Amino acid sequence: MKNKLLFGMAVLGIILGFYSAYVYSQRPPAQAPVFNPASNPYEKGIYANGIIESLQSHGENINIYPEVSGPITHVMVAEGDKVHQGDVLLMIDDSVQRATVAQQEAQAQAAGALLDELKAQPRPENLQIAKAQVELATATLKSAKDQLAKQQRASDLAPGAVSIDALDNARNAESIAEQNLGVVQSQYELTKAGAWIYDIKNQQNQHEALTKAYLASTALLGKYTLRAPVDGVILSIGAAQGTYVSPQGAYGSYTQGFGPLIVMGSPQDTLEVRCYVDEILVSRLPKPEEMTATMSIPGTDVKIPLTFERMQPYVSPKIELSNQRLERVDVRVLPVIFRFSKPKDLQLYPGQLVDVYIGKK
Repeated sequence: MKNKLLFGMAVLGIILGFYSAYVYSQRPPAQAPVFNPASNPYEKGIYANGIIESLQSHGENINIYPEVSGPITHVMVAEGDKVHQGDVLLMIDDSVQRATVAQQEAQAQAAGALLDELKAQPRPENLQIAKAQVELATATLKSAKDQLAKQQRASDLAPGAVSIDALDNARNAESIAEQNLGVVQSQYELTKAGAWIYDIKNQQNQHEALTKAYLASTALLGKYTLRAPVDGVILSIGAAQGTYVSPQGAYGSYTQGFGPLIVMGSPQDTLEVRCYVDEILVSRLPKPEEMTATMSIPGTDVKIPLTFERMQPYVSPKIELSNQRLERVDVRVLPVIFRFSKPKDLQLYPGQLVDVYIGKK
């Protein structure tokens, strides 16, 4: 009985083994792909990696860096906002520069006031005093002359009536009065002539120098307020209120490097694709007027026709298609730019990587 049981269990195990082998040898049918991979729609199409950018007449997206350093005090816009040229984007602490401007403005005003004072000379009050001194000196000279004449007539009529010392004193008094009159007359003419032309020129140069320093400081003060250089859309803001920024930009917590403070693009109705064509395929590119292209969006079956925009006629080392664009490789590529209208039912943003096939019309 025991042997029969063991034999039955062995047979059952063999049957289960064959059944398991059969079951596990069956391959389940492959699932349909969520989306079809990018395919070449052209007979001799050229494949290229591409990155979506804002449409620009030249260059890439607009990277805004501050020209001064300091902590951010106000951020006036948000990512995705549409702005117009001249709109305030953000403000950097300008308290020190504002005080410098006020100081240099006061210095320029003081120099201007002194220049006006020199140009306004002679002052009427000073001229009146100088004229009165001339009149007094004239009267003093007349009195000295009269006194000398009296002494001289008395000496002529009665020799010895007037001492020689008295005559000498009268003559000296006349000479002193005459010289004093000459001094005050010269002083009157100097006062009447006003400020010396060289003093005016020197003060004018001082005023111009201080005014230009004030204007330069005012212009620098304006750099603490970042404004939109053109109409466009705010794509990204690299810092928040309180962040310290410099002409190098803002330090990224995630990238561990410096980047632009604000990235702007053109309005999103029309975008462009920057394609990087491998140098070994450049010779197969059609002429610009014959060039056409199709863009495939990864993760979708959407294919968007592209219109040739321009070409950068300079083959350069390929760089990683990332925001940092730092990694250089041995491959060299030719940038070719196409434009397209943004589909209304599809969300596309600058910075997305796409697949592009370039063909001939």
